[in-house]
Amino acid sequence: MSSLSLRKNKHFITLMTAQAISSLGDWLSIVAIITLVGLKWEATPMQMSFIILSLALPMALLGPISGTVADRLERKTLMILSDVVRGGLILLLTIASNVWMVYACLFLIGIFSSVFVPAKNGKLKELIPDDQIKGAMSLTSMIDSSTKVIGPLVSGVLVSTVGTYNVFYIDSATFFVSALLIFFLPKAVKAAEPPVENGEKEGASFKEELKVGFQFIKKSMFLMYGLFLLGVCLLILQLSDSQIIVLLRQLTDASPDLFGYTVTGSGVGMLLTGFYLSKKTEYNAFIYMCIGVLGIGLGFGLMGVLTYYDVSLSVVWFPALGLFAGGTAALVFIPFQAAVQEKTPVHMTGRVFGVINSTTTTATIIGPLAGGALATVIGIIPSFIVTSALMIVLFAISIAIRKKVIEEENHVTESQPGTQGAAP
Repeated sequence: MSSLSLRKNKHFITLMTAQAISSLGDWLSIVAIITLVGLKWEATPMQMSFIILSLALPMALLGPISGTVADRLERKTLMILSDVVRGGLILLLTIASNVWMVYACLFLIGIFSSVFVPAKNGKLKELIPDDQIKGAMSLTSMIDSSTKVIGPLVSGVLVSTVGTYNVFYIDSATFFVSALLIFFLPKAVKAAEPPVENGEKEGASFKEELKVGFQFIKKSMFLMYGLFLLGVCLLILQLSDSQIIVLLRQLTDASPDLFGYTVTGSGVGMLLTGFYLSKKTEYNAFIYMCIGVLGIGLGFGLMGVLTYYDVSLSVVWFPALGLFAGGTAALVFIPFQAAVQEKTPVHMTGRVFGVINSTTTTATIIGPLAGGALATVIGIIPSFIVTSALMIVLFAISIAIRKKVIEEENHVTESQPGTQGAAP
């Protein structure tokens, strides 16, 4: 299968199609839920904050556990089960009569999403040869970025034309279609067990297996520091994104649609970076991550500085900086995810990505809370300047230690055999 290009790999195309359909459905339901709870039910700000928290909390708490489940059980079956259950839970939202029913449905959806993500990453590892992993991860990122741009627009149109509850029916259908596509993927071939990893024991208990993902990441300086960079970048992105609307209020010529333009610009930036990286098969992941850290810092720093001086034509430069920040953020996310896929044995992908997903989701939860607290204490413009300065300092530290990280990683890579799994 290594001789096949990604475009000729029908199983990969099937998996990506399922991902695109379900990701688009996710955005449809989020906008519809916010419309239902925020506008029709006139929920309080605190009740609105619990909407996102209900979905994200189980993914943060259960990431390592879900990853272990994804490694123990057949991934195709887990993905189908997750899609079918989530489709059913979305249908339950059509009969929800209060916010507590919405919280319960979203919490359960979050639980099954936490299983789907590591299972999907493990399945991707089974279907793609190692020399095509970087391109595959770039394409998956492009799909996520595209649905981020298209999903809210489509959902807004559908909510206004067919109504909120009909959007729930459409979203539920996307999960069932995704499950149907995944049904046609091959099951994994049970190959001979690889040599026992450090920290793994033959016949290990579930509790012992939970530790394996952490131990595998700890063995690699690149994975440890890369995960730290990823978590910090997501924290800063969420911190700043949650306060951009407040920053926009400081401008005298801010358009009512400027926030939407900026979010769209960020998604387009990620999409363009994903397209660029999909054309490259050989690159130094750590160097790209360092560039991404610097870009995020410069992007948000310039937003703060230009807002302070109330520069005119904000409808041009604000979305442009959003595009720049989104594009450079993707330089952190995509190379790291691709490197993890390359370095992780197929039988451990669930546990490793479970740890990573738990870390990133935690950053996603803490970021908005930290952003609100920081902006309250020191002011909105200073908060953007301070976080920008911290990212630039982090870039300088990362460049200073890059030689040590790269040398150690090259040594580890040379000493490890191939980690590609097999699928028919």
